[in-house]
Amino acid sequence: MQYTLSVLVENHAGVLSKISGLFSRRGFNIDSLAVGVTNNPDVSRITIVANGDEYVVEQLEKQLNKVIPVIKVKRLREGEFIQRELVLVKVHCPAAKRAEIIKTAEIMQAKIVDVAQSCVTVEYSECTNRINTLLDLLRPYGIREIVRTGTIAIDRGNSALSV
Repeated sequence: MQYTLSVLVENHAGVLSKISGLFSRRGFNIDSLAVGVTNNPDVSRITIVANGDEYVVEQLEKQLNKVIPVIKVKRLREGEFIQRELVLVKVHCPAAKRAEIIKTAEIMQAKIVDVAQSCVTVEYSECTNRINTLLDLLRPYGIREIVRTGTIAIDRGNSALSV
């Protein structure tokens, strides 16, 4: 099963290394990792997406809470949070196929951010499943390059993860 953890940490050098080291020492693969500062410049928020079972994730939460620069750990519950990821996709685009690719991007509500003679670059910010759908639609044209950010996530409603 896939789990999303939101971790508030002190914003200083080496913290990300400690967090990722904790996962690797336990042989646990991180599917997505995104880090950014919060409204408090002394605090960063790390969003981790990983696969595992309930026991392993519970142990990781306990271990994360023991790491000194970690302020707070929260497991986000399926259906109770909003997640987004950004992808840039460079697609082979001969002139004869350009209209089809642009129409596909429009249908998915993606943006064409660069057009060259033989390719277009598409920008899309959405949940992982919708991004994968867009990639499946663009694959037949020939994807030249993909760049993806990690997943970021936030609770729905009034709930907020803060210090």
